[in-house]
Amino acid sequence: MEVAANCSLRVKRPLLDPRFEGYKLSLEPLPCYQLELDSAVAEVKLRDDQYTLDHMRAFGMFNYLHCDAWNQDNIYFVDQLGRIMNLSVTLDTALGKPREVFRLPTNLTAYDNRLCASLHFTSSTWVTLSDGTGRLYLIGTGERGNGTSEKWEIVFNEDLGEPFVILHSISIIKSGDHSITTLLLRVEKEELDRKGSGFYVSLEWVTISKINKEIQKYEITERKVLHGKSVPHYAAIEPDGNGLMIASCKSFRFVHDEKQSEENKEDNLTDNNKEPLYYWQQTEEDLTIIIQLSENISKEDIEVRFSPDHISIALKKQPCLEGKLYSSVDHESSTWIIKENKSLEVSLIKKDEGLTWPELVLGDDRGEFLRDSAQCAAIAERLMHLTSEELNPDPDKEKPPCNAQELEECDTFFEESSTLCRFDGNTLKTTHVVNLGSNQYLFSVLVDPKEMPCFCLRHDVDALLWQPHSSQQDEMWEHIATFNALGYVQASKRDKKFFACAPNYSYAALCECLRRVFIYRQPTAMSTVLYNRKEGRQVGQVAKQQVASLETNDPILGFQATNERLFVLTTKNLFLIKVNTEN
Repeated sequence: MEVAANCSLRVKRPLLDPRFEGYKLSLEPLPCYQLELDSAVAEVKLRDDQYTLDHMRAFGMFNYLHCDAWNQDNIYFVDQLGRIMNLSVTLDTALGKPREVFRLPTNLTAYDNRLCASLHFTSSTWVTLSDGTGRLYLIGTGERGNGTSEKWEIVFNEDLGEPFVILHSISIIKSGDHSITTLLLRVEKEELDRKGSGFYVSLEWVTISKINKEIQKYEITERKVLHGKSVPHYAAIEPDGNGLMIASCKSFRFVHDEKQSEENKEDNLTDNNKEPLYYWQQTEEDLTIIIQLSENISKEDIEVRFSPDHISIALKKQPCLEGKLYSSVDHESSTWIIKENKSLEVSLIKKDEGLTWPELVLGDDRGEFLRDSAQCAAIAERLMHLTSEELNPDPDKEKPPCNAQELEECDTFFEESSTLCRFDGNTLKTTHVVNLGSNQYLFSVLVDPKEMPCFCLRHDVDALLWQPHSSQQDEMWEHIATFNALGYVQASKRDKKFFACAPNYSYAALCECLRRVFIYRQPTAMSTVLYNRKEGRQVGQVAKQQVASLETNDPILGFQATNERLFVLTTKNLFLIKVNTEN
């Protein structure tokens, strides 16, 4: 049984600035240009039966504005007439009207249960498009950015069933054969689920290949499906099409066919009624695993193997418990015995004494943790100073009580930790796992269109940008940029809706649901001499914060950042904010 490699994200210390002093509010005006749309954006509001948090994340917070990474400052959106509109910017002071580049063949108003139309720029000459009704289009665009000569033509279209949105797509040429692979997201009803939300998330990995070299004919050659219980923060296909990376709160797994899909649903529903496969306890020095044995199991039928970070238990040559341990153990001192009550007891000695293990085997949820009563009492005693029946008991004592009102938004602890997984496209197995813990996911951005999208995570108070490299097995995720203190700053924006950054990392920006846009620039050298009044030293660089207020009361539906401009889409207007004036 292959075990996924447990990896970690390695921070590049030279990209951190421990002396960062914060953002200084700048009152310098930001040039802002406004275009009124001929037809309103094709916004699709959530229906009454789309009431879960997953529906809100997948469809309620959908970004209706799309940026062409191959042609910067070219943005696209779909209007209520089913037209894909494009705005290409060369000169800010001479903006033209958005022009139509394609019109959906489907009459969108005839569908009551449709989702928002979505598109993804697969390459410099291909686009994948969903009309929100369940139909997938593959469109050949030619070299985009040629103005009025640009022509979009449908090469492939097929109804794939339930409506979906497109998360990602890539174009692959192998041995002269062309194919396009795309990732589709659905939130589907789970009829038998009585305890959860009643829905599950489906990711469909679809490959469309050219089957005739003489004529432009494409067909679906492969469909793979993953199921999970939460909408992924991040999901992208590797550039060579051999793997998939997903960051999410709940794990995903491949479903090979419909029959297995139904079996997995039944397994999930009956898991809570099954007896745990094993029980485990821990102290500061060791761990104990207890497995109840059946009557026909003897000592000769048991095989237990230890290594510093792995355990394998087999009964009658059948794997019972196997996998990578949460942390290292002293395998030479670990033992096992058969108790009188016909149970197998395995004792593991921790290498790191005092470390509390949140799980025994990574990714294994078939066991149940038993907390010792003495352990519970010790924990309660350590936390006693944080609770009291009195409103403010003795605030001058050594350990003053915690006052929840003093906590800031950025101090909130996220109960659900996320996991970043890499799946192999051939074996359909998880090959790499990164426990993101409390590193909150912030946003993703396409820095290089030939690479996978980058993702930004909060690390302490900073926001760190990570570039996946699927070809580098030892260093699969590279820390490429840091936005100082942005993790702390963004937490105070309770009404934030979209988050983005420039592909050259020169600034990050976020917008609220209405009107306001916040821009955070990287530190730049001062043109004048400035001193820190407290320390008396000269300040060489200053990071600026700027705020733009849009002249509209319509909600913000789309948000995209390029190296020089911010594009903001509302129901009836498109705003352009000039952020950087230098190339």
